[in-house]
Amino acid sequence: METTTIQIKKTLKKKLEELKAYPNETMDQLIERLADSRIDYEPLSDEDIKGIEEGLADIKAGKVYTLEQVKKKFGIR
Repeated sequence: METTTIQIKKTLKKKLEELKAYPNETMDQLIERLADSRIDYEPLSDEDIKGIEEGLADIKAGKVYTLEQVKKKFGIR
Protein backbone atom coordinates (compact mmCIF):
# COMPACT_ATOMS: atom_id res chain seq x y z
CA MET A 1 0.00 0.00 0.00
CA GLU A 2 1.29 3.44 -0.91
CA THR A 3 1.14 5.91 1.97
CA THR A 4 1.27 9.66 2.29
CA THR A 5 1.43 12.07 5.17
CA ILE A 6 -0.93 15.00 5.62
CA GLN A 7 -1.03 17.81 8.11
CA ILE A 8 -4.31 18.53 9.87
CA LYS A 9 -5.26 20.70 12.80
CA LYS A 10 -5.58 19.05 16.20
CA THR A 11 -9.24 20.07 16.30
CA LEU A 12 -9.90 18.22 13.03
CA LYS A 13 -8.04 15.14 14.27
CA LYS A 14 -10.26 15.16 17.38
CA LYS A 15 -13.39 15.38 15.18
CA LEU A 16 -12.15 12.48 13.07
CA GLU A 17 -11.42 10.41 16.17
CA GLU A 18 -15.02 10.98 17.30
CA LEU A 19 -16.31 9.71 13.93
CA LYS A 20 -14.62 6.33 14.25
CA ALA A 21 -17.07 3.44 13.91
CA TYR A 22 -15.05 1.46 16.46
CA PRO A 23 -12.01 2.30 18.62
CA ASN A 24 -9.44 0.43 16.50
CA GLU A 25 -10.61 1.85 13.15
CA THR A 26 -7.56 3.35 11.46
CA MET A 27 -7.56 6.85 10.01
CA ASP A 28 -7.19 5.27 6.57
CA GLN A 29 -10.32 3.16 7.12
CA LEU A 30 -12.22 6.12 8.55
CA ILE A 31 -11.34 8.47 5.70
CA GLU A 32 -12.17 5.81 3.10
CA ARG A 33 -15.53 5.14 4.78
CA LEU A 34 -16.33 8.87 4.86
CA ALA A 35 -15.30 9.32 1.22
CA ASP A 36 -17.37 6.30 0.14
CA SER A 37 -20.41 7.66 1.96
CA ARG A 38 -20.34 10.73 -0.30
CA ILE A 39 -20.38 8.74 -3.55
CA ASP A 40 -23.79 8.09 -5.07
CA TYR A 41 -23.50 4.64 -6.60
CA GLU A 42 -27.11 4.75 -7.81
CA PRO A 43 -27.67 8.16 -9.40
CA LEU A 44 -31.17 9.17 -10.41
CA SER A 45 -32.23 8.04 -13.86
CA ASP A 46 -33.83 10.39 -16.37
CA GLU A 47 -37.14 8.65 -15.56
CA ASP A 48 -36.65 9.32 -11.82
CA ILE A 49 -35.92 12.99 -12.47
CA LYS A 50 -38.95 13.31 -14.75
CA GLY A 51 -41.17 11.78 -12.05
CA ILE A 52 -39.82 14.17 -9.42
CA GLU A 53 -40.36 17.15 -11.71
CA GLU A 54 -43.95 16.02 -12.40
CA GLY A 55 -44.58 15.63 -8.68
CA LEU A 56 -43.24 19.10 -7.95
CA ALA A 57 -45.43 20.54 -10.72
CA ASP A 58 -48.46 18.79 -9.18
CA ILE A 59 -47.65 20.34 -5.80
CA LYS A 60 -47.32 23.81 -7.31
CA ALA A 61 -50.62 23.33 -9.18
CA GLY A 62 -52.41 22.25 -6.00
CA LYS A 63 -53.13 18.75 -7.33
CA VAL A 64 -52.14 17.03 -4.10
CA TYR A 65 -53.98 16.31 -0.87
CA THR A 66 -52.83 16.09 2.71
CA LEU A 67 -53.25 12.86 4.63
CA GLU A 68 -55.91 14.55 6.75
CA GLN A 69 -57.87 15.59 3.65
CA VAL A 70 -57.83 12.03 2.29
CA LYS A 71 -58.91 10.59 5.65
CA LYS A 72 -61.79 13.04 5.86
CA LYS A 73 -62.90 12.34 2.28
CA PHE A 74 -63.00 8.56 2.85
CA GLY A 75 -64.23 8.68 6.43
CA ILE A 76 -61.07 7.22 7.89
CA ARG A 77 -60.12 8.05 11.43
